[in-house]
Amino acid sequence: MYDVAIIGAGVIGSAIARELSKYQAKICVIEREEDVCNGTSKANSAIIHAGFDATPGTLKAKLNVRGNAMMDVLAKELDIPFTRNGSLVVCTKEQNRKDLESLLEKGKKNGVPNLRIVEREELIRMEPNLSDDVTCALLAPTGGIVCPFHMTMAFAENAYTNGVSFYLNTNVTSIAQSDEGYRIETFHRDTKESEAFLAKVVINAAGVYADELNNMVSEHKLHITARKGEYCLLDKDAGTHVSHTIFQLPSKMGKGVLVTPTVHGNLLVGPTAVDVENKEAINTTQAGLDSLGRTASLSVKNVPMRQVITSFAGLRAHEDGNDFVIGESKDAKGFINAAGIESPGLSSAPAIGEMVAGIAAELLSLTEKSDFIATRKGILRPETLSMEERNKLITEHPEYGNIICRCEMITEGEIMDAIHRPLGARSLDGVKRRTRAGMGRCQAGFCSPRTMEILEREVPMSMFDITKNGVGGTIVVGTNKEI
Repeated sequence: MYDVAIIGAGVIGSAIARELSKYQAKICVIEREEDVCNGTSKANSAIIHAGFDATPGTLKAKLNVRGNAMMDVLAKELDIPFTRNGSLVVCTKEQNRKDLESLLEKGKKNGVPNLRIVEREELIRMEPNLSDDVTCALLAPTGGIVCPFHMTMAFAENAYTNGVSFYLNTNVTSIAQSDEGYRIETFHRDTKESEAFLAKVVINAAGVYADELNNMVSEHKLHITARKGEYCLLDKDAGTHVSHTIFQLPSKMGKGVLVTPTVHGNLLVGPTAVDVENKEAINTTQAGLDSLGRTASLSVKNVPMRQVITSFAGLRAHEDGNDFVIGESKDAKGFINAAGIESPGLSSAPAIGEMVAGIAAELLSLTEKSDFIATRKGILRPETLSMEERNKLITEHPEYGNIICRCEMITEGEIMDAIHRPLGARSLDGVKRRTRAGMGRCQAGFCSPRTMEILEREVPMSMFDITKNGVGGTIVVGTNKEI
């Protein structure tokens, strides 16, 4: 029996869990995948939007601006890589400057600070690689870039440290009201066992599946469309092609194709925007990827697309009402939705966590803890140390002198930390998202076998049970020699 059960361990569910862990309550998070940050949260633009393009008065507008303002403190408390590099929305010769001015006015109404329109002469000094057709741009200095993996995992780890229970590989099959509140039936995807959870309050943060959970308990139906976005990630040699996040004027399908540096020094181009029926359709397509370079060239010239090292796709949860759906269901007391969280969902996550936790705390009359632990330390990167500090570290812990991933220079010590920290990695992708081992030029071609050996030894687990990314992703399927 839990006071609160949160369904979904993406950035929204994890942010809510962290905020709720500030209260005296028994809380759990139920997640269908083998790790946190395995859905929309792992495949997005990694942008902290300033908040100028959402319709004034909407939840998207309010929570984006609030979430953006919370990021500096959060990044410090939770040791999250975050940079305010600023964003530019460019206008070309073929576009209407009035649309850019309308965006400026929207931003002002939303409370975004220091917005201004920059003319071409100043723009080219700021960004020499802008397209020759760009005439002016809206500058938002508060725009930023973040690592969505570290952000989500930081929320989850901190919530876990403060007493929140996490049930991974646990798929919700039904939710029904009961005398105690709600009965949640689940199916463990690995052990194949069924289990029931009882909770006084249920928080629905299930991403593209949030409509299905809502519709189990409420007559006020939701409908979520999975909107696929495809991306190309370029090598670090291309990471300085632009310094700001370069947006195109937005359309009804989204903010267009952006070109942005990442906090890890790469260049990211994307996304496309195509509505799909299959909520598991995270495959990339040749047509989608081919379109990225062409569309990106409208705002940034000479994007070095030949330096693409990987491509990926993510699904955004677009609700028919075109706004976040947040709050207690009108006809299902104690069932709180955090649904339809598409862009700017990552930017809004801290504020959504704050808002939803406040609703749950009020429903249950929760009191705040006096011993809440607000800080969390990320994985130590030896490259951030001085040579003297690094040598001392290696003397005391020789595993930090053993390079496993040559592309990203990730050590055995970092991988061991990823495995042994709260909610530690149990798959190759789990290690990759926590340490970047496998994210470089060779895309895990060299380090995968060595990472698997460390997982086998440190978890410990059988080599036959190690997966790329959970159930169905087994890598070793048999032996070819007798020992």
